[in-house]
Amino acid sequence: MQFEQILIKMQGMFYRHITRRLKESIAHNPAVALLGARQVGKTTLAKALARDVPSIYLDLEDTEDLLKLSDPKSFLMSQIDKLIILDEIQRTPDLFMVLRGLIDKNRQDGRYTQQFLLLGSASMDLLRQSSESLAGRMSYVEMTGLNILEVKMLDIERLWLRGGFPQSALAPDNQLAMQWLEDLIRAYLERDVPQMGFNVSASKLRRLWTMLAHLQGQTINTSSLATNLEVRRPLINHYLDILTDLLLVRRLNPWHMNVKKRLIKSPRYYVRDSGILHRLLGIQDYHALLSNPILGQSWEGFVIENIHSVLPPLAETYFYRTAAGAEIDLVIKMPNSEIWAVEIKHGVAPKLAKHFSQICDDVGATQKYIVYGGDDEFPVGNHLSVISLPKFMEKLIPFHYETTFST
Repeated sequence: MQFEQILIKMQGMFYRHITRRLKESIAHNPAVALLGARQVGKTTLAKALARDVPSIYLDLEDTEDLLKLSDPKSFLMSQIDKLIILDEIQRTPDLFMVLRGLIDKNRQDGRYTQQFLLLGSASMDLLRQSSESLAGRMSYVEMTGLNILEVKMLDIERLWLRGGFPQSALAPDNQLAMQWLEDLIRAYLERDVPQMGFNVSASKLRRLWTMLAHLQGQTINTSSLATNLEVRRPLINHYLDILTDLLLVRRLNPWHMNVKKRLIKSPRYYVRDSGILHRLLGIQDYHALLSNPILGQSWEGFVIENIHSVLPPLAETYFYRTAAGAEIDLVIKMPNSEIWAVEIKHGVAPKLAKHFSQICDDVGATQKYIVYGGDDEFPVGNHLSVISLPKFMEKLIPFHYETTFST
């Protein structure tokens, strides 16, 4: 059996955490956009859900499927009684106006939900620029790579090294995983970025991406990056927006609410997938990762992405850092207004920062945690707990399901 067939079979064994939310969104909205980086498993999940209802799948990168949409209104009208799945929707922004008309017609006929499932490899903000005509008609769901709760059959070191893309995480060995990640990086730079309409240098964008990998989780000096790349500073910001919009880099903004102290105001940037991070840095195996200076920042980014994969839809995330150096790695503002302060440490015997509890009070934290590299959960005083990443994620999941889905 070919590896691709084995991979599809193995992916079917995993229950993707986002499944329940996606089902509820489809059941409550006429159109749902499932967004995520290319190859995170959107198509596999969408096709699995579509087995339960009459549906049709169209790949907007496929010539034959595009031919069917040469007269999109007529073709889609002929399939109007089905759930219509449109993959890579950002390729055909002109379709949004057609979808609006069909949704409005269905409303007149008494059908309000479960009409269109749109799959996209671009951020919500970028997609909204093309889909303003669907305001009030579409819900957005973001899908990340595999998280550690979804692949309990894999050890955490393997998932951390290879990242959450299924074809990397499930590859037979590290060498094949890293080669697949290299091919993915090149596909983004040489094909996807130009197809999205961005006229940028692939080599310079890769150099910037690699610089961000070396600066994982840090605030950055755009002037310095511009000098190193020999481009104007505004172009650096444009490149950062591209990588962020393609869901390849996370921009984490600083906490700025109700604190009477001088705060760092620049965002932090993380290469979202730890496998891509390690490929950009030339880290080929777990032993090389353990001896690399990026170890702590890599673990921090891995933890943050896993946490984001189970956050409630309306949660907001920040970091906190004062000009004097006091900091919290992740501040989560929950939909119920609780504030969770999260410090991230790789070791199994984490050392607490001086006055960490006082720093948590600065942001009004109602929950205080240190996520560490061990397996347990235990209190360390003053309402502060040390906790493993899986146990912390399990605390977030009930909040995820309590959130109301809205159009």
